[in-house]
Amino acid sequence: MSTTAAPVTAPGQEEAAPATPSLARRTLRVFTGNKLALTGVVVLALLLAFSYLGPLLHSTEQIHTDLSRANLPPGSPGHLLGTTDLGYDMLGRLMVAGRTSLEIGLAAGLLATLFGTVYGAIAGYFGGWVDATMMRVTDAALAIPAMFLLVVVAAIVTPGKGVLIMIIAAVAWLSPARLVRGEALALRDREYVQAMRMMGGGGARAVFKHIVPNAIGTVIVNCTFQIADAILYVSYLAFLGLSIPPPSADWGSMLSAGITYTQNGYWWLIFPPGIAIVLVVAAFNFIGDGLRDAFEVRLRK
Repeated sequence: MSTTAAPVTAPGQEEAAPATPSLARRTLRVFTGNKLALTGVVVLALLLAFSYLGPLLHSTEQIHTDLSRANLPPGSPGHLLGTTDLGYDMLGRLMVAGRTSLEIGLAAGLLATLFGTVYGAIAGYFGGWVDATMMRVTDAALAIPAMFLLVVVAAIVTPGKGVLIMIIAAVAWLSPARLVRGEALALRDREYVQAMRMMGGGGARAVFKHIVPNAIGTVIVNCTFQIADAILYVSYLAFLGLSIPPPSADWGSMLSAGITYTQNGYWWLIFPPGIAIVLVVAAFNFIGDGLRDAFEVRLRK
């Protein structure tokens, strides 16, 4: 009988354990496994390139109107997608409007998420009368329809890029505030937060060093949905005639102007901005779904 000798380990050496993927790699693996999320990333990248790099390749006049070229059909010389009712090149107008819609949506979504995260973290961590008071303010604001508030405020002030960002963020922070408040209620009783308190740490340190960083998954996922909602709010307001003044434009104002000519069969005034809005909102929602799965602990095997 032959015996097989066991492997000899040299003194001071230990048998290497199988490598464990880092948290970032596992998160990225789950995200890249979601085909819709990857599709959303590709669509968003293409829309950003279209809006910001497109004007460098397709330079058009988007300030002065020319009614002699109004409503030219797609395929007209020099106008691949035709012209608008004011004579603007439709393709160039889509690029300029895309910048406005994306900038307002991104800025309003990020601002609403930032304020809502801090607000909810403070309410959830301190609890008691602080939480009760802050949440009653949130409940009262949620009881009023967001579109009603947006229309009232936008009708009072002159619509502009900065104004639209502020008024959209002013109604969009409520959702992240409630989400982060729920996370804070669960996190404030964790061992590391209790240890920080015993070491003399204050509420600000607990909120910004422990509560917010450990709720970052919820914050990031919600931020993508907030951006998508903000872009829709811009379109809603523009459709109601409360968009930024000309010669600036956004996809919502282009869609609103095109509706006027529906009976005339000028479909190219409606479909391009409408498709752009649907694509960008769907892209952010797909990315948000992918991030939600990536941050889900149950999927990190």
